[in-house]
Parts: sequence; structure tokens; C-alpha cells
Amino acid sequence: MEVKIGVQHTPREIVIESGQTAEEVEKAVSEALTGKSELLSLVDDHGRKVLVPADKLAYVELGEPTARKVGFSAL
Repeated sequence: MEVKIGVQHTPREIVIESGQTAEEVEKAVSEALTGKSELLSLVDDHGRKVLVPADKLAYVELGEPTARKVGFSAL
């Protein structure tokens, strides 16, 4: 699933492809915004962890779950 994260005072958004479900991402965002966690922590498809300070979140946009890509292009 594609996740776009807007950060305050930053002109570009963070875009990651995550294997987490929409419910898992929504729960992580909710915990960050309610103060249960100081950081929004998400994991992308390559196993890298993305950490964003909760007080700097502007928005989080959840995209459609991505289907497997078929073809001969490089990954």
C-alpha cells in the first residue's frame, strides 16, 4: 500500500510502499497523534523503518493496496 506523509515546514512529502495493512497504518498514526507514541513508525517493503516526529505530522494519506507488478523491468 502506498502511504504519503506530509511533514510540517517541509516542501516534499514522504512516500513509501508498505506491506502493512491500512488498519495497521491507521493505528500507528492514531497512537502518534494521541500522544501514546512520540514517533510515527512505519516499515516499507524493503524492511526500512521510517520515523517521523508525531508533533511534525501534517497529514497521512493512505493509497490503494498495490497489486503485484508483472513484467521484465528491474526491481
